[in-house]
Amino acid sequence: MRLVAVTACPTGIAHTYMAAEKLQQAAERLGVVMKVETQGSIGAENVLSDNDVREADAVVIAADKEVDRERFAGKRVLATGVADGIHRPEELIGRAQDAPVQAGRAAAGSGGRGGGAGGGRQRGQAYKALMNGVSYMIPFVVVGGLLLAVSIALGGHTTPKGIEFDKDSFWFHVNALGGLGFKLMLPIFSGYIAYALGDRPALVPGMIGGFLAADAVNLYGADANAGFLGAIATGFLAGYLVIWIKKVKVTKFVLPIMPIIVIPVLSTLALGLFYIYVIGRPISWVFTHLTSWLNGMTGSSAIVLGALIGLMIAFDMGGPVNKTAFLVAVGLIGTNNHVMGMAAAAIPVMPLGQGLATLLRRRLYGEQERETGIAALFMGFFGISEGAIPFAAARPAQVIPANILGGAVAGAVAGLAGVENSVPHGGPIVALFGAVGGVAMFFVAMGIGVAVTALTTNALIGISLRRNGTAAGSAAAASVAEPALVGAAAGAGSGTAAAVRSGAPAASVPRAAEPEVLSGYLTARTVKTELASGSKEAAIREMAEMLAAAGNVRDVEELVRVALAREAQGTTGLGESIAIPHAKTDAVTRPTVGFARSAEGIEWGALDGTRARLIFLISVPEASAGDEHLRILALLSRKLMDTGFRERLQAAPDERAILDVLREIR
Repeated sequence: MRLVAVTACPTGIAHTYMAAEKLQQAAERLGVVMKVETQGSIGAENVLSDNDVREADAVVIAADKEVDRERFAGKRVLATGVADGIHRPEELIGRAQDAPVQAGRAAAGSGGRGGGAGGGRQRGQAYKALMNGVSYMIPFVVVGGLLLAVSIALGGHTTPKGIEFDKDSFWFHVNALGGLGFKLMLPIFSGYIAYALGDRPALVPGMIGGFLAADAVNLYGADANAGFLGAIATGFLAGYLVIWIKKVKVTKFVLPIMPIIVIPVLSTLALGLFYIYVIGRPISWVFTHLTSWLNGMTGSSAIVLGALIGLMIAFDMGGPVNKTAFLVAVGLIGTNNHVMGMAAAAIPVMPLGQGLATLLRRRLYGEQERETGIAALFMGFFGISEGAIPFAAARPAQVIPANILGGAVAGAVAGLAGVENSVPHGGPIVALFGAVGGVAMFFVAMGIGVAVTALTTNALIGISLRRNGTAAGSAAAASVAEPALVGAAAGAGSGTAAAVRSGAPAASVPRAAEPEVLSGYLTARTVKTELASGSKEAAIREMAEMLAAAGNVRDVEELVRVALAREAQGTTGLGESIAIPHAKTDAVTRPTVGFARSAEGIEWGALDGTRARLIFLISVPEASAGDEHLRILALLSRKLMDTGFRERLQAAPDERAILDVLREIR
């Protein structure tokens, strides 16, 4: 029997190669000829040729990311998660013989997208789709927001209609480009949510649905747009609609045009008309009644009205609720500037609050989120509330309540203080343009709201992570999070390790005499036969101190923080009694690998329940050239799947013997 396989995971490092090695070993035991392609961060390796696929009896896809299956049409394809490739390789080989035949183009993720493959665990398919949309949307938010902010700062001037530009001036055109970026933001968001679910046929209906959510007022004269919440809805509707259409049986003559004509046209018509006639009407009803109700509140308590205005401004950042509050406030400019003052204080709270949250507790956020947080701070200063949309889209249950609370507080304080604003815009920029009355309290109201938003966001995220078991490896561990080097700069608790940065005894073996292991990154100085620590954090700290004694670490505390921040994103306990904690940080001067053993084992949150007994700590400088750290991880991951190698490593009596075993890694 001949099989081919593809392994892949979201970051393409350890689990990709572990699954490949396990499948290869299982195939050899079962007498099956198997070739495994790995799609890792250093690119596809051992790539399957057309002849490989043609001669194969079946295909195994063990992946937690998209894998193009067009080349496997007509073959039996079993698609599952990468963890199954590690823990159940023999079972997968057996099931592949009876797997469904791949009918046509599709893509597999965790258990596959669309039809034609089955058997895997579909872990968080909806969440993965949402994150796919967020990742493609972020560049449009950042570029559009920054262009708008720069144009406002350098070319804008206040008028009774808001901040305007001299027509056909340079900054007028820069502002127009920024507006175009924002106009594309929600279609991209919706389109790539749909794409993650239904592949390419879902991209068109998803994007058109996103355009409807973003600009229905101009497209077909609706009373209100649905905003980013509407874009989420259209993205999922388009994706699942395409999946459903794909299941319809058609003749072989129609099959070739299904993905390029039939499915996109039918799904676009169905979604577009459903939005216009079903979704759009309730949104218009909400907009109309909210406007009437809010106008009736303008004579009530300033604190209550301010809290309501701020709450609504913060709720959906451009959706019907936000627009209702904003338009009511704009309509009262000239007769009651206090209401616009409340709105102006609340408008920047969301982006400023989310940006501040990423600075206060950096370990809770990935690198991309921290970069987006900096951009959000910049956009918030210029009153561009859309800077917070990526955060709300990624974590709606935590971010939206925090935004609402911060916006309500800012609006209430502004109302209590009698803040005024004479232009239809918000944020610190309007105060600098001289449009705000009561400037000091305007900034106080805004500052309190931003602080409330940031603190509440981090508190809710922390509660969510603890509830999902972050202490044992975070929520990401539930989806078999694999090692991915993270340059976080904040994280876990402090200690006294800094005091021993240069005081720990070094091995007596001269550096020049040490056998080279892993390109010289692992030496006798970075090997410990037995850890004294009994917990994950203590073990990482002990190993970091060992690397410092070898002279390659500038700051032990920083290295420990970054490594623990990586653990907070997902356990590096890979199973089989192995853990590979790692960090990418300039706390180290050169790539360095440490190895230590624990006879008792340390609880590391591995999904197979084993305690870590063989532990590698990999540390790489931020500026480390190329993909050297990925190569190290790939080599380690493959070799550690060899049971004999692990047994020899465990039995080696001293550092020199351990190094002799480790030199087998090539």
